Amino acid sequence: MYAYDAKDLKHRFGIEASAVRSLTRAGHIHPVRQKGRMHYSFQDLIVLRTATALRAAKIPGQRISRTLRRIRESLPEGMPLSGLSIIVLGDRIAIREGQQLWESDSGQYALALEVTGEAGAIQMIDRRAAVPASGGSAEELFARGLELEGSDPHGSRQAYEACLAVEVHHTEARINLGRLLHLTGEVAEAERIYRGATIADALLSFNLAVLLEDQGRQAEAMLAYREALALDPGMADAHFNLARLHEHAGNTKDCFRHLLAYRRLASQKPPGI
Repeated sequence: MYAYDAKDLKHRFGIEASAVRSLTRAGHIHPVRQKGRMHYSFQDLIVLRTATALRAAKIPGQRISRTLRRIRESLPEGMPLSGLSIIVLGDRIAIREGQQLWESDSGQYALALEVTGEAGAIQMIDRRAAVPASGGSAEELFARGLELEGSDPHGSRQAYEACLAVEVHHTEARINLGRLLHLTGEVAEAERIYRGATIADALLSFNLAVLLEDQGRQAEAMLAYREALALDPGMADAHFNLARLHEHAGNTKDCFRHLLAYRRLASQKPPGI
């Protein structure tokens, strides 16, 4: 477990002491007081990061608590919260578990729909209604993909695919296409897209690592996170995820090393980033 005080949590997670107390009372985190400081497990830190993201999306505190409680109730005993992806759908919250997406309030699964999310919003569009991408240069197709992501995810996917057909080395289109495929649960195709890259890129390696981790392929995920850090040593989240994976594997020394790197890099970020 790792020691933080209220000031640390405010600085690193942007979460007020009152919110931490609320999460503790609700049983979402289980800190232990030792020598005047509260000690938190990595599971606690993941919950805090999740709560921070939901607060940033202007989700009320009661909704955050209800969402976290419903998630825990849905998980098999012992399964970590880190095995899920939490996405904001306008004023609703959705949880992706493997290839399934369900709403936290209703518990209903969203199937046969293509899902994407940007800037706190998600659009669900029936694939049959998608608008196909037309021809153009690689940059025009990439720009079209970006433009369509918020309103027509399937059309956006088609545009990125067309971009890669024109320019196989277009890394940004490959990253965005892989992300869209991952969000819809098409993990095998997303992995194929990521691994088809001809140019090394830190964000692409990081996204591949997240995808591999979602499939329970921890050793491969750790390798991909290390590749991301080799390309961008300042990628704090890669250090955080590696620390968590090393803790799960019982590698205390490597866990602590990556956690220290994460804390150092996080402390260097300007406020609001």
